[in-house]
Amino acid sequence: MTTVEAIVLAIVEGLTEYLPVSSTGHMIIASSLMGIAEDPFTKTFTVAIQFGAILSVVALYFRRFFRDLTFYRRLLLAFIPAAVLGKLFDDYIDAMLGSVFVVAVMLLVGGVILVFIDKWLPGPSEENEKPISDKTAFSIGLFQCISMIPGVSRSAATIIGGLANNLTRKSAAEFSFFLAVPTMFAATVYKIYSFYKGGELHAVAGFTNQQITLLLIGNIFAFIVAILAIRSFIDYLTKHGFKMFGYYRIILGLILLALLAAGVDIKLVD
Repeated sequence: MTTVEAIVLAIVEGLTEYLPVSSTGHMIIASSLMGIAEDPFTKTFTVAIQFGAILSVVALYFRRFFRDLTFYRRLLLAFIPAAVLGKLFDDYIDAMLGSVFVVAVMLLVGGVILVFIDKWLPGPSEENEKPISDKTAFSIGLFQCISMIPGVSRSAATIIGGLANNLTRKSAAEFSFFLAVPTMFAATVYKIYSFYKGGELHAVAGFTNQQITLLLIGNIFAFIVAILAIRSFIDYLTKHGFKMFGYYRIILGLILLALLAAGVDIKLVD
């Protein structure tokens, strides 16, 4: 992996991790187009740079993370469903992660839902919105479980879960960001541990100075780009809703299906 390739992947991660467009689908396309999807270091890199994206949320919402214990209780309640089901169905999830076709179909299905979600779940006005309760947090956590299917998008699933629980677009998106911190942290640590346990990290054990540099660069770019993406997303979402993200997902899903139909060998990286 070159420095340019590392920066490209980090930018893709930072841009797509918190948007309802599926970072998995974008990583598939980016790594495959650059011809590095089968590189053992690529898999480690795409997992490790999620730390930069995680830190972006903490940096942007620093005060919210150090306000009161109620905040953490609700994050825990929302995190539990995915943690439990993820452990129980780990093998099935891994099997689905091996199918680019599943990713493409889920991008299409999710895209259609996002095109119409503003009409189906318009949400309350800010004046009529109720605070997030424990029940609402747990319900959003159940929606997050749907995102275990690759291509669904964790962000899309949890935001829709928030809207279904009568949150405004902004509140639903922000809670999705907050929930990403424990969810992504746990998933990242687990993936790295699984790679190591399965021997996949042995090929890159004892990282070279160049690889360490690439990991640092990747996390820095993912951090900066994710901050810009979150700020822009909140502003756009509040004013315009989800329709454009839906159309984008549909186009991306069709591109993946077209590539598969043309016999292009597309590899999954996470």
